[in-house]
Amino acid sequence: MLNYNLPRYLPSAEELPDSDDTPVDNELQELIPGLLKAILLILWADRMDWFFGVDMGIYYHPDEPAIVPDGFLSLGVERFYDEELRPSYVLWDENVIPSLVLEVVSQNYRKEYTAKLDQYAKLGVLYYVIYSSRRRRKPRLEVHKLVNGRYELQSGNPVWLPEIGLGIGCERGNYSGVTREWLYWYDAEGKRYPTPKEQIQQEVQRAQQETQRAQQEAQRAQQEAQRAQRAEQQAEQAEQRAQQAEQRAQLLAEQLRALGIDPDSLG
Repeated sequence: MLNYNLPRYLPSAEELPDSDDTPVDNELQELIPGLLKAILLILWADRMDWFFGVDMGIYYHPDEPAIVPDGFLSLGVERFYDEELRPSYVLWDENVIPSLVLEVVSQNYRKEYTAKLDQYAKLGVLYYVIYSSRRRRKPRLEVHKLVNGRYELQSGNPVWLPEIGLGIGCERGNYSGVTREWLYWYDAEGKRYPTPKEQIQQEVQRAQQETQRAQQEAQRAQQEAQRAQRAEQQAEQAEQRAQQAEQRAQLLAEQLRALGIDPDSLG
C-alpha cells in the first residue's frame, strides 16, 4: 500500500500519458524485458495475479512525471482489467508497488547506477535490476535488494528472489534470431526456464519421442502377434502330426488283425 500523502483529485490511468515518449536508445531495451515477459506468459499462464510492464510509465504522484523503467514486475495485481489493457501503471489505482524493476543500460547513460537507484529505493521497489552488456571489469548484471530503506547488491548468477519465487540471471542464448547474452528466469535450483521457442521445441521433441515410443510398442506388439501366430501354426502342425501318427497306428493295427495277430498282445 502507498504510505505518502496524495492530493484529493487523482487522475485515472486513462487520463495520464502511457509513457514519457522518450524513444529507447537500443533495441535491447525492448528485447530483454520482452523476453522476460514472454517466459512469464508461459510459466505463469494459469496465474492472473501478476503484471509485467515493458517501457510503461509508473505514476507515483499526479503532479510528477512518470518513471519509465525498461521493465517491471508487480505481484498481487490483476493481470489485465479488460480488453483495452493498461495504458500505464498508476500506483494510487493499483495500490501495489512493483516488486522488481529492470533497467537496461545503453550507450546514453541515464543515471541507472546513481539517481535511479535512489529513486526506486524511495519508491519502495524491493528488487532493482540493472543490466549493462558494455561493462568489462564490473558485473554486467546487478541485482539490488531493498533492506531497511537501502539497496544491497546481491551476489551470484542467477540470483534467487524468494519473495517472487524466481531467480534472475544472464547467460548466452538465442532469442529473436540473435545469439548473445540474455536475461532469463531460473528456478530455485538454478535451472533456466525455457524461452517460448525452446518450449515449442521441447514439446515437439516430446511429441516425437511419444510417437517413436508408440511406433516401437506397435512393432513389439506386431512381433508378439507374429510369434504367437507362428506358435499357433507350430501347435497345429504338431497336432496334425499326432493325428497322422495315430491314423498310421490304427491302420497298422487293422493290418495285424487281418493277419490274425492281436496288436494288443505285442506290448
